[in-house]
Amino acid sequence: MKTLVSRSGAFRDNDQHRALFTLPPIKVSRETLPSVPELPPQQRVTGDKEVDAVLWLRSIIKTGNAAHIETALEAAKRIKTPLDELEKRYSHLLSAADPGNWTVVFKTIGFANLEGLARSAIADHHTRVEGRARFGDRAMYGTDAEVFCAEVLDGAKVGQLGSIDESDIATRFKGRPDLMPQTLADCLYELDYWNELYRLRCAFCSSSIDAEGSQEAYARKHFVFGLLAEMRPRNKDEAKAVFRHLMRGDDIDSKEAEAILDNLIG
Repeated sequence: MKTLVSRSGAFRDNDQHRALFTLPPIKVSRETLPSVPELPPQQRVTGDKEVDAVLWLRSIIKTGNAAHIETALEAAKRIKTPLDELEKRYSHLLSAADPGNWTVVFKTIGFANLEGLARSAIADHHTRVEGRARFGDRAMYGTDAEVFCAEVLDGAKVGQLGSIDESDIATRFKGRPDLMPQTLADCLYELDYWNELYRLRCAFCSSSIDAEGSQEAYARKHFVFGLLAEMRPRNKDEAKAVFRHLMRGDDIDSKEAEAILDNLIG
């Protein structure tokens, strides 16, 4: 039986599937290399000179340029008033300017944490550089994988709340065995693709919602995640890899998690 399974190709990674669900290679050119951003202009925002100075330094840090960030952090050390105190002053100023609006408090959260802002800005900068190197100016365009999902689910049944019917999703994707994951490793490979695509797009969007893919792409990702509860692990290492995937994100709290864990230890 094992010989027949081996010859049939079952339980082997699907190279054709992986080729589709792979990010474009990094290509660095003069066009994709980031230019040094100009320093943002100083502006009178609140009228409090020290608060406005911190706001300006924060805008410099958000450029993501390492040299500018280093200069801004050094300049922050020369501000006499502790940054925590300036954060309170900033909150009071916003509240006074818009009394009764309790949401203004959220605008001041992290105001004093310039180091944290710097780490985040540098990470976002590196992500944007990677995104440009992989996609050029087409980071928000549909990938071949997304086009595939749209084509397969074109005309699919509509389920509850306007979503695509889950049974039709499964039927349609399983009708393309050439691009189906054949192993749990294939499933993890594709799920990593969707996560990385989302990560790269987030660096180009004003909000994470804008980076979300199409309904068809989400349906595919959810379908593949469900396969983690159906395919038996080939060995202990593959089972561990699936478990680590669950633990890395919020998936451990999903409704499918228990079935996946049962599959791993059953």
